[in-house]
Parts: sequence; structure tokens; C-alpha cells
Amino acid sequence: MERNDMIRVARGDAPADLVLRNAQLVNVYSGEIYPADVAIHSGRIAGIGPGYTGLREIDLNGSYLAPGLIDAHVHIESSMVGVRQFAQAVVPRGVTSVIADPHEITNVLGLDGIRYMFDQAKYGQLSMFVMVPSCVPATHMATAGAYLEAKDIAALQNDRWVLGLGEMMNYPGVVQEDPITLEKIEAFKTRVLDGHAPGLSGKALNAYLVAGIGSDHECTTVEEAIEKLRLGMYILMREATNSHNLMALLPLLTPENARRICFCTDDRHPADLLDEGGVDHLVRTAIRAGVDLVTAIRMATLNTAEWFRLYDRGGIRPGHRADLIVFDDPQELRVRLVIRSGQVVAENGQMLPFELPERPSYLRGSMNVNWHTVDFTIPAEGRRARVIGAMPDSLITEERVLEVPTASGFAVPDVERDIVKLAVIERHMASGRVGKGFVQGLGLRRGAIASTIAHDHHNLVVAGTDNISLSTAAGAIADMGGGLAVADGVRIMARLPLPVAGLMSNRPITEVRSILDEVIGAARSLGTGLHDPFMVLSFLALEVIPHLKLTDMGLVDVDQFRFVPLWVD
Repeated sequence: MERNDMIRVARGDAPADLVLRNAQLVNVYSGEIYPADVAIHSGRIAGIGPGYTGLREIDLNGSYLAPGLIDAHVHIESSMVGVRQFAQAVVPRGVTSVIADPHEITNVLGLDGIRYMFDQAKYGQLSMFVMVPSCVPATHMATAGAYLEAKDIAALQNDRWVLGLGEMMNYPGVVQEDPITLEKIEAFKTRVLDGHAPGLSGKALNAYLVAGIGSDHECTTVEEAIEKLRLGMYILMREATNSHNLMALLPLLTPENARRICFCTDDRHPADLLDEGGVDHLVRTAIRAGVDLVTAIRMATLNTAEWFRLYDRGGIRPGHRADLIVFDDPQELRVRLVIRSGQVVAENGQMLPFELPERPSYLRGSMNVNWHTVDFTIPAEGRRARVIGAMPDSLITEERVLEVPTASGFAVPDVERDIVKLAVIERHMASGRVGKGFVQGLGLRRGAIASTIAHDHHNLVVAGTDNISLSTAAGAIADMGGGLAVADGVRIMARLPLPVAGLMSNRPITEVRSILDEVIGAARSLGTGLHDPFMVLSFLALEVIPHLKLTDMGLVDVDQFRFVPLWVD
């Protein structure tokens, strides 16, 4: 039996498959770093200490040996590639497991989207665990491509790769005892319940936690995080492409609370994954900010494993999976060797070749727009309007009441004041609905940008300075079956096809990154100076992040959780 073999190897009476010699072992249990040998057998750690022999031996020559990194919360779809290509980006950097919430593709394709993600993860070099999407749709104030109730998702909890219920974004529904929301929580009451409650405080936060939810990745201030920590929540510190919260939250960290804090990336675009990394980037950033090595690594390994009840990983101990990373410089954390389940899978930043069977996809198309009803004109029904204020490096927007110019009875953009049109076109049911408004902060001087990545309903969102550019950009995306586009008048300047649910490409991530660079470059030629204008654009439609958002149904005051008119007077 395998267990008997492991015991014999652990006793030293049989050779291990692999022995790592002369390591500086990063022990996340005891908080120490010390010299050690590690014996690995049948994909697990058999023993730690001197005297082991192996069929294969690697001398680490004093390099650091740590557990494989775990991303506590990630939407793989935001990388614009599938699971396999996502793995190509993160595994060589030391990420061996991820806790994925596939609510992006699920909001487009329902249960078929979850099955697709599972299917693409099979036989790969990255362990993908799933938190079942809790909010499909996110709220009743947007049209998604699917509608999932508790009965639709309950059976998924029996899958060995499912850990619990994903981020409960409908926090008003929890607090106000919405029966459909509470039924989902009840179905997963014995599993992990992830949270999403930006700015929630006081008695409302207490009510949210009474439902059983135990984590949050939406904290933006130390004060908010402290309140949630004091109430027993795990805090998942986030550093995404558009939401940079890590440095603001690191002052929260103390020796007393560090065991309740994890790292997550949430949403990261290809360029950031390839240039900076995934969770390894957060660990590296924390170390450079003064966090000690063991604490930083523990936040990306053991803490996450314990919150998600992954008791077979997260630390180096006998019996655990042999998911390990090797690096030389504790300040830089540049991983030079990645071992997953006892096998070397990446070396010096590159995946090693391995057999990977083809996994065919049978997903349906996801572009269903009734173009006969799409009209970008906005009748002038007042002088002052509610304008969405986009803010750099933040998912939170402001509600700004501003004077909007008019011409021939219609409201028009004011480029000099950085006020441009914003529209959300329903693309799942061909309903013909178009939500229209204005946004300030994109920096566009001319033209338009458009995307079918529009969290979390993923309708077609487009922003621009004139109706012709808006139509051109939106039409280009329809022709591609989903993706990103930049237009100036009738000219399509650049585009990135994302045919998988309008969210992902089936091309290599390096190729997607190259095309995305061109698309962002084209957007910048229109005037925007944002790091990633498409990531900003995608969150202008998310009606669960304060304060003002736009869906296909209209303007949403997130704080009041209700629709509000565009015009104030």
C-alpha cells in the first residue's frame, strides 16, 4: 500500500523518489529558517532531516525552500486566457494552487461555464479549486446570461475540487434577509463561505457575518480591515490590475493578527501577470515593504490553506503534498525551481515540457444583441446629471452631479472636462436594453473604447466622445463574437478577439498580451493615460461596488441599492 511505502521511506528503510539536499527550509509553522534535507515520495513529503537517500537527488546549495504559493481569490477569466495558459504565466513564478471563482464565465454561460473551467484544468500543472459563484446574476439590477438558484448549484459541493460558496456580493440581500440569497448560503452552510462587502460596517456587518460568511477581499483602508478582523473575518489583501490595495493595507499587519491575513490577485490582466507576476508579486512587495520573509510566505501559503480547509498543503511537513518552490534572494523571491506533487514542473521561469491532452470545447456563442434598438443619443431632460467618477487604481467610483452640455435637444460629451458617454448594451438575451449615461475620468479626447468584459453581467460596455465612434467600436466587438475594440469615427484602430464567452482567448497568453498592448496603445492615442483603461471600463458596470454604476437597466446608486435617474433637475 502507498501509506506503508511512505512510512518505510519516512523511517529511512526505503529510498525516496526525490531528496532535496542542503535547503534553507522556510518553516511557516515554527516561523524559522534553517538547514534541512527533504525527502519526497509518491508526490508527498516523506521526511525532513538528514540521512535520507533518493532515487534522484538535487543539491540546493543553500537555496531557500518554501511551500508552493496559493492565490486566495482569483478570477482566471480576467487574464483573458483559459486555465492552461493562465498556468503558463503563474506556475513558473511559484503559484501551485489557486482558489478560483469562475463567476465571470458563469454569468455568461451558467453551469456550462463552470464545467468548461473544470474541463480545461484537467491534467494541467496548476491545482485549481473552485468557489461556486454565489451571485448569478450579481443582482436584479442587470441582465446576465444565466440565472442560478440554490438548487442549481447545491450539487456542485460534492465535487472534490469545490471548496464552498464564492464571494457573496449581494451583501444587501444577506443583510435584508433576501430568501433566495439565504437559501444559497444554507445549501453551503458546512463549507467555506467567502465574502465581498466593500465598506460594510457596524450592525449591517454583524448581520452579514451572522449568516456564516468569513472572509473579505474588498477592504481598502486599515480602519475597515481592523473592524472586520475584530469580528473574526479573514482579510484577503488584494493587488489586482485596477485595484491596488496592498500597500494601503500592509500597515494593518502585526505579529498578533498576521495569521488571519491572506494574499489574492482577484483580477489581473496578461501584462501584469507576465511582467509582475501573481501572488509572488504580492509576497515580494510585502517583503520589500518590511514584512519578514516567513510571515509574507505564510500569508500566501498556510493561512490560505487553513481558511479554505486545504489541509494537505500550505506548509512543508511529512504527509503533505510536495508543492514546493526554490529561490535564492529573500528580498527578490525570484523562483528558480517549482515542484508540484513531487515533480519538477518549472525551472528558471519556464514551464518544463509535459504531455497535455487536448480538451475540446463545446461552448455556445454568447453575442446576442438586438442592434435595431441600439441608440446612443441621450435626450436632454435637465441641466445637471449624475456622472460616474472613475478613480485611478480603484474599483470604487464617485457620484458626481455635473452640468452636461446639450445640442439640438440631446446631451453631449464635454471632452474639455473629461466627460464622455457611457453605454451598456445587453448582449445575452437580445432584449434591446441599453443603459446610457456619462463618465468622468477616462481621459478620452476622441473616439471610443468597448469591451464585453463588464463585471459581472458582462454585457457590452462602450465609452466614447461621439456616437459614430461608439457604434463602430460596439459593432467591431459584435463581429468578433466578443472582445475589446478601439475606434475613432468609422475607423477600427485595434481589437482583441475573445471568442470564449466574450471573456477569453484560446491563443497563448504571450500572444494575447502582445495584442492587448496594441489595443491599450490605441486607446492611449485617444487621450487616456490610465494604466489599463479596459480594466477601468469593465468595472464601471459592476453594481455591487460603490458608489455609482451603470448597467443595461440604468444608473445604480450602490449605496442605496436602487436605480436613480440620470437627470437631477
